[in-house]
Amino acid sequence: MKRHVLITAPIPDPLLERIAAASADVVIERDTLPKEGWPEGRVNEAEVHYTTDRILRPEQAPNLRWVQSHWAGINNLIDTPLWQSDLLLTTTSGIHAPNMGQYVLAQMLAWANRVPRWLRAQSEGNWPQGRREAFTPDELAGRTLGIIGYGSIGREVARLARAFNMTILVTKRDARRVADTGYTLPGFGDPAGELPTRIYPAEALRSVVGQCDYVVITLPLTPRTRHLFDESVFQAMKPSAYVINVGRGPVIDERALIRALQRGWIAGAGLDVFETEPLPADSPLWDMQNVIVTPHVSGMTAHYDERAVNLFVANLRRYLAGETLINLVDREEGY
Repeated sequence: MKRHVLITAPIPDPLLERIAAASADVVIERDTLPKEGWPEGRVNEAEVHYTTDRILRPEQAPNLRWVQSHWAGINNLIDTPLWQSDLLLTTTSGIHAPNMGQYVLAQMLAWANRVPRWLRAQSEGNWPQGRREAFTPDELAGRTLGIIGYGSIGREVARLARAFNMTILVTKRDARRVADTGYTLPGFGDPAGELPTRIYPAEALRSVVGQCDYVVITLPLTPRTRHLFDESVFQAMKPSAYVINVGRGPVIDERALIRALQRGWIAGAGLDVFETEPLPADSPLWDMQNVIVTPHVSGMTAHYDERAVNLFVANLRRYLAGETLINLVDREEGY
């Protein structure tokens, strides 16, 4: 019996052929969901749906059993009928490690090497006096890195940071289980959990950040993590420390962060995600000299579609064989 797979993610033809080649039992249907969603009254017989943001309602796909998201984050699905159903839901978590790890290192190196000061001096056409005091870099070697959330991205950050001889502290929801049980790209990350100098439970957050020169947030957004970084956390950090957020914007209480930056509780911030996106034009973060703002780009890579499809093909083969899928969403945890 043929198994119908609906693809509504914008996948190039060569990659569609790769999906079709996964099994002779698969029939691929390609379609585009309009912005308002699947048209009323239209029924699809797909058993599997590979999508970006818009999902078929259960009554529009009575045969649907599994939804694969093209993205890692699924917060937009929490209030949908899909979330309340018993359908299998999987994500592409794990494919972003190379590019997002590189982004984090770029942020840390930018702060350590005083890159914002370079750019300001250049834009002003200024060869400044006191260059030694203003531009002498702070080497990463010997500095302490805190990684808050030790999933695939955090593990790749640790792998790269180890090359700079940094001390690596991490927090993990279950600090007793150090191995990575999610999807891992070969050659990246820390599958066995061997790189951290020390692994702490999530409850030790304030103790961890107080020891760190750089704090990297890679957490998903859940009720437990919303505004986790509040005034008390920023006040626990070193005045010389930098926070870098590539997880989800609302993990940080933005008003508390702005106060921390204005009052010198921390030295600076590298931010790729925000409570409101796009970041409002009147946000003080735009004009702060101790902030690097990027428009939610750390997850972007020219290799995204290929890596996402490779993961989907691996999952499709597992699904057809009746095996456990990779990156199954835990609805209770929210990711």
